[in-house]
Amino acid sequence: MRKIGILLAGSVAAFMAASAPASAERGSDGNLKILFWQAVSTMNVYLSGGTKEQYATAMVVEPLAGFDEKGTIYPRLAETIPTVENGGISPDLTTITWKIKPGLKWSDGTAFSAEDAVFTWKYCTAEGGGCAQKSKFEGIKTVEAPDPLTVKISFTAPKPYPYTAFVGVLSPILQQAQFKDCLGPKAPECTSANFAPIGTGPFKVKEFKPNDVITFVANENYRDPSKPHFASATLKGGGDALSAARAVLETGEYDYAWNMQVEPEVLQTLLAAGKGTIHTAFGSQVERININFTNPDPALGAKRSTREGGAHPAFADPAVRKALALAIDRDIIVEAGYGAAGKPTCNIIPGPDAYVSTKNDSWCLKQDIEGANKLLDDAGWKKGADGIRAKGGVKLSFLYQTSTNSVRQATQALIKDMWAQIGVNVELRNIAASVFFGGDPASPDTFQKFYADLEMYTNNFDGTDPEPYLVQWMCDKIPAPANGWQGENMPRYCNPDYDKLATELTRTVKLEERAALVKKLNDMLTEDFVHIPLVYRGQPSAYATSLDNIKATGWDAETWNIQDWARKK
Repeated sequence: MRKIGILLAGSVAAFMAASAPASAERGSDGNLKILFWQAVSTMNVYLSGGTKEQYATAMVVEPLAGFDEKGTIYPRLAETIPTVENGGISPDLTTITWKIKPGLKWSDGTAFSAEDAVFTWKYCTAEGGGCAQKSKFEGIKTVEAPDPLTVKISFTAPKPYPYTAFVGVLSPILQQAQFKDCLGPKAPECTSANFAPIGTGPFKVKEFKPNDVITFVANENYRDPSKPHFASATLKGGGDALSAARAVLETGEYDYAWNMQVEPEVLQTLLAAGKGTIHTAFGSQVERININFTNPDPALGAKRSTREGGAHPAFADPAVRKALALAIDRDIIVEAGYGAAGKPTCNIIPGPDAYVSTKNDSWCLKQDIEGANKLLDDAGWKKGADGIRAKGGVKLSFLYQTSTNSVRQATQALIKDMWAQIGVNVELRNIAASVFFGGDPASPDTFQKFYADLEMYTNNFDGTDPEPYLVQWMCDKIPAPANGWQGENMPRYCNPDYDKLATELTRTVKLEERAALVKKLNDMLTEDFVHIPLVYRGQPSAYATSLDNIKATGWDAETWNIQDWARKK
């Protein structure tokens, strides 16, 4: 732990020196035009697991600390990063104390206080609430405010990696005055707060039209009087990845478009226009297929896709799950849809290198149709006259859903053909990204509801330590009606052995021992076929050549330093 503290202190000093404020007038660069082809549904990341919500929200609300383009933790609302060396972390690793920068104001002009952090913890852990980022507060006993500029977090046991709560894009601080009546089941009902949160970030929301457009204006109370350089920002949602790429790279209509999930040869053609560039940052994104461990049969009503509804009639057999994984050719998927922005993987933890397992690469990275067929034959799944396997009245015929995107639909088609070769049939379904990732508890089409047998998407963890991510597959993180479908454990996987190992990780100090546990947890998810990892994805986004100070990152929101973005002079 002492070594970590020294490294952090040095990295933060270097970061602060490299990020010294530029002399410029706030708002001098006019309007910043942003395009998200996956439209934003809410401005509250605690009510959505969608990346689109995270990146938009990061422009307005902030955590105490974040991660830069290299994955280095740095202070945002905090004065420094607490370490054992500077006294911010107790020697027994059971507390972390954050000191807040003095003079911070919310965008409404009121004073920011440590009590707002205390409230945010209570908000996400409130009884009967559905917090999409509950794993960020795992193992916390109390959050206290000894004074207005101090946040003290106490853990139930020694916490070797304490940079979880209030760190990174997934754990910003909410204003208590605005959200005080939004605890528990009331959280989704606070529309005005969820659509226009009061923040400390460089921008504030002027107008929010769900699944359409957000108008931001510069926050006049932002702590750096020379920033942001843009007076306003317009974030338009909708369309598709290709049209978004064209709007920046070919026509120059927009300044920035997130998530260019477009065939590589198409991007190369668009880049020839010379109006934009692609920045690709590798972090922790893995395109995967989640396997539903519960029964999604509509006849189950309110128990559909819940543990109360029982196990999935086919996926309860691990031979079926493994056969699906064996039948996939990841090389073809990468070549067709990702090019240099993708790498085949069998891991849900693809980086940093110290945490990457190679245990399953020998069998997983190579397609094995013959082996998959034998596995199903031996397990008693026999092909019928229609070529589809069945056993005990259960057919291997599944609904396979994902968000609407040309690369994802092409991937679906490739996998459908691969699975047909082993006697498995799938019905393909795609859902508008704004709905699929929207997190609306009333919608039947969200990835949290998982009203299908299989679903494909990507997400990631912020920062470079995967502990907060891996605890998401614990039993108590399963989405359900009781938590507003906001749990992070989409496959509904529940394994006491996994929970025990994940808990051990939260209490392990030595880096080499932590790395070993991360690999074990990763391998358990792979070998239990909780999901089928496909592609380690970079994050390619399009930026106008006229933009300056872009620092693409895969470890936090791409908008992490949007206050520094400027027009080239």
